[in-house]
Amino acid sequence: MRAVLQRVTESAVTVDAREVGRIGRGLLVLLGVSEDDARQDADYLVEKTIHLRIFEDDAGKMNRSLLDVGGDLLVVSQFTLYGDCRKGRRPSFVHAAAPEKAEALYRYFVTAARERGVRVETGQFRAMMNVALVNDGPVTLILESR
Repeated sequence: MRAVLQRVTESAVTVDAREVGRIGRGLLVLLGVSEDDARQDADYLVEKTIHLRIFEDDAGKMNRSLLDVGGDLLVVSQFTLYGDCRKGRRPSFVHAAAPEKAEALYRYFVTAARERGVRVETGQFRAMMNVALVNDGPVTLILESR
C-alpha cells in the first residue's frame, strides 16, 4: 500500500457538488492499494500514520502524533498512486489492485483507524471526487508498506 499524507488545518471531499467528508486539523490520506497488498499492509500503514510524529510541540518541533493532538483523518482512495509513468505518455495501472480488492482494503484501513480511536471521514470509493485542503506547513509525506 502507498499513502500520501498531508498535514492539514482543514480538508473536504465533494462528489457531484455534495460534501461527503470534512475534517479540521489532522491528515488527508490519499491511499493506494496494489495487487500484492494484504491486511498486514493496511495495519502497518494505519499504525505508522497515527503514530508518526509530524505535528509541532510547544517548542515548534515535529514531536507529536495525530493521536497526541487529537487530529482527524480524511481518507481518500487513490488508485493513481500506482500509475507507472516510465514508458510512453500514458500511465499504466497494471500494479493497482482490482477495484473489489482495493475497496476491501480501503475499508479495512478506515475501520482499523477508527478502532484505534481516530475520527475518520472518507471520500467515496470509485467516484470522481474534488478534494480541497489547506496544507499545514506545508507537510507532505509518502508512506509505503513494503
